[in-house]
Amino acid sequence: MRPKLLVVFLKEVRETLRDKRVLGLLVMFTLMYPIMFGYILNQNIERATRAEREGIELAVIGGGQAPTLMSQLRQKNITVRDIPDAGEEAIGEMLRAKKVVAVLRLPPRFTDNYQAMRPARIELWFDSATEQDRRRRDVEDVLRAYNANIASARLLAHGVSPVTLGPIDLQRYDTGTNAARSAGFIGSLMGFLFFPAFFCGMAAAVDSTAGERERRSLEVLMAQPVRTWELVGGKWLAAASLAIVGITFELIVAHIGLSWLPLEEIGMSWRLGWGDLAKLCLASAPLPLFAAAAQIAVAMNARSFKEAQSTVSILTFVPMLPGLIVSMMDLKTATWMYAVPMLSNQTLMREISKGGELGPLPYVLTFACSAVAALALFAFASWRMKSERYVLAV
Repeated sequence: MRPKLLVVFLKEVRETLRDKRVLGLLVMFTLMYPIMFGYILNQNIERATRAEREGIELAVIGGGQAPTLMSQLRQKNITVRDIPDAGEEAIGEMLRAKKVVAVLRLPPRFTDNYQAMRPARIELWFDSATEQDRRRRDVEDVLRAYNANIASARLLAHGVSPVTLGPIDLQRYDTGTNAARSAGFIGSLMGFLFFPAFFCGMAAAVDSTAGERERRSLEVLMAQPVRTWELVGGKWLAAASLAIVGITFELIVAHIGLSWLPLEEIGMSWRLGWGDLAKLCLASAPLPLFAAAAQIAVAMNARSFKEAQSTVSILTFVPMLPGLIVSMMDLKTATWMYAVPMLSNQTLMREISKGGELGPLPYVLTFACSAVAALALFAFASWRMKSERYVLAV
């Protein structure tokens, strides 16, 4: 004979799977975040590598006055296009049309000022509203190098070593790995993957409690020889199982996508193994249990199905607040963060992304904090189910 809790669980799962709207929401929330996440990263990669793929085209006015500068620009794979002198409106129209990255203009008195060793003005026209910042900075780097070379040559001509202007030689060594540098960005985005834990099972949790009570089918279930904890437990596990499946599949899809994307092009990397992903999924399993228990406990105290839907919808955003507060305050990772449901999962995801050795404590705390909260809410819902006022909605 099957355990009564299992009978209730299978009954709720069958009813949920018959509802195409619930399945549609499950698929949508499971695929939406990985697709959105992959699209954002792919756009960043496309934007970062656009200069290498498309090249840099620079319009130059009066470039014949500085042949050395033109030569240095071409050595950096910058295409120099000489154009006749133009006014401000014509230059602005050219930049808005994105025909060139920038316009470099050398005034007619550039040669005279250069030979007289007076500051020779060079004008760099650009449109900051277009997505040309990275390529424009490459042009500015060449201009700064050209300026430094001229200054060094003039100092040598006067018998002064250029080293005089640089008494300190700063050597910079970056020990950060690509994984650590990308942890902040990727880890924060990956935190969104845990949100569906509160969405995937929401419809099943509300319908199996407030919905059944409104349809008077809950009274029939209560009349059966089944304990309240078995009845609530079956409904709880049915709602949570949908979220567990959804969040696990979501993490797998995101892992495959990150492994496929060329993150090295933007100085990032994703070196998470399948073993690390399995540990993360196991540590995150109680989060859907916590979400389903909270939704059932809240829905049971609503007077109607619509009230339950509204209240539970607001409830889903409450666990997200700690993560938002921590990100806005830019707090460093601390042990207490692993003891807060939802925040613990986001923190664990971010730290795993760095590729370091965490030890067992973060996994244990992440698992335990959601599991304890879920059991407490389940006990409350089971106690609430014993009330005749609840069953009769009075």
